[in-house]
Amino acid sequence: MPVTAATRLDHLAVARRFAEAPQTWVTPPRFDPDRRWYHRLAVTDDYEVWLLTWLPGQQTELHDHGGSAGAFHVFSGTLTEDTVSGPATTPRVVSRDLGEGAGRRFGTHHLHRIVNRGADPAISVHVYGPALTSMTRYRLGPAGLETLTVDRAGAQW
Repeated sequence: MPVTAATRLDHLAVARRFAEAPQTWVTPPRFDPDRRWYHRLAVTDDYEVWLLTWLPGQQTELHDHGGSAGAFHVFSGTLTEDTVSGPATTPRVVSRDLGEGAGRRFGTHHLHRIVNRGADPAISVHVYGPALTSMTRYRLGPAGLETLTVDRAGAQW
């Protein structure tokens, strides 16, 4: 799947390009009732592309992307993104629903959670640049935002 210089750094354009060509995916989407399923579709010097599936109720924890920017595109279904902003002691959470065909870019300091709050399965394509090396997971506790773990690529996923 060719990616031009004009789209190379537009992570959402890359995600959309992959979503528009499911016949090129190296593996078909699968749905796992016990946990979200994911598979890396491509990796380049500039970015990597992941395919994720979401059954109703499946979600990520609050997390960042270890300094990588990126985007995600909803291939099918509806996903809700809960974005965290503000100071760690008094964080603010804003939710937005993204239906089929919708997408979202994010920068290097983005903190969010993605949830399938709908009744139908969902599929999404995610692009990160540079490729993920770590992800920090958080929770909202009594003192505000608390770090849970730092997961490393190649070790935890």
